Amino acid sequence: MLDWLKINLQYILPKHLISRLAGKLAAAEMGSFTTWLIKRFIHHYNVNMDEALYPDPGHYRTFNEFFTRPLKPEARPVDSDESVLVHAVDGAVSQFGDIRHDSIFQAKGHDYSLTTLLGGKPEMAAPFKDGRFATVYLAPRDYHRIHMPIDGTLTDMVYVPGELFSVNPLTAANVPGLFARNERVVAFFDTPVGRMAMVLVGATIVASIETVWSGTVTPPAGKNVQHWSYEKDSEASVSLAKGEEMGRFKLGSTIVVCFEKDLMDFGPLEPGQVTRLGTPMATLKSGADQA
Repeated sequence: MLDWLKINLQYILPKHLISRLAGKLAAAEMGSFTTWLIKRFIHHYNVNMDEALYPDPGHYRTFNEFFTRPLKPEARPVDSDESVLVHAVDGAVSQFGDIRHDSIFQAKGHDYSLTTLLGGKPEMAAPFKDGRFATVYLAPRDYHRIHMPIDGTLTDMVYVPGELFSVNPLTAANVPGLFARNERVVAFFDTPVGRMAMVLVGATIVASIETVWSGTVTPPAGKNVQHWSYEKDSEASVSLAKGEEMGRFKLGSTIVVCFEKDLMDFGPLEPGQVTRLGTPMATLKSGADQA
């Protein structure tokens, strides 16, 4: 009964309003109250501050500064093997595997459309049909910066308006098409082994989605799909190395990473498995073309 209430209340609550109000609170400088709030959060979610570059809760002027805290440089070494794609975030594997033409597996009884997830343009989704995907959920205690699984050059960014359902495992198992109906930012990259799409999915209480090249994308991106293109070798060109930061969530969410077919094999992943930034996620198939 409790789970039923948790799911169905999300359909009627003003999720955008709640999330924007939470965002204003998280961005406010409130002195000792901010420090108290951060300490309570650390205690409640058992956050490992030993890994943080600034472990003292009093260092952070706002809750957002704490939530997007940088880690010590040695805390997340990145696997340097050129044949290895690394995990982009700290989190837990939600699902992974094959994209069945235009269909991505969400949870038992629920699939969703690849084309819808990526913004609704069939030509942008085409390279990923019959490819591979991985969905990783970031819990409140996790490090909330997103990094590159492989070297990449940005070609496009798409903002897709939508709902702000929670993206926790309970909601993923019960809300149809969750990741393709929530607000999201999609970044498309050319990599040494083909196209890659990084989908940053918004959620209830997620106050902001940012990328390193454009800053805050949402809020208040609006009610229409928006598309930005980045010409290679232009002033706006963005190239990022494997392990380099590409974006961040201010309050937690989920990423979905999509790859072309026949390029890589996932490691020994399973749903619920903890991920750590920089550790191996997949291995390039022998013979996969590299630029």
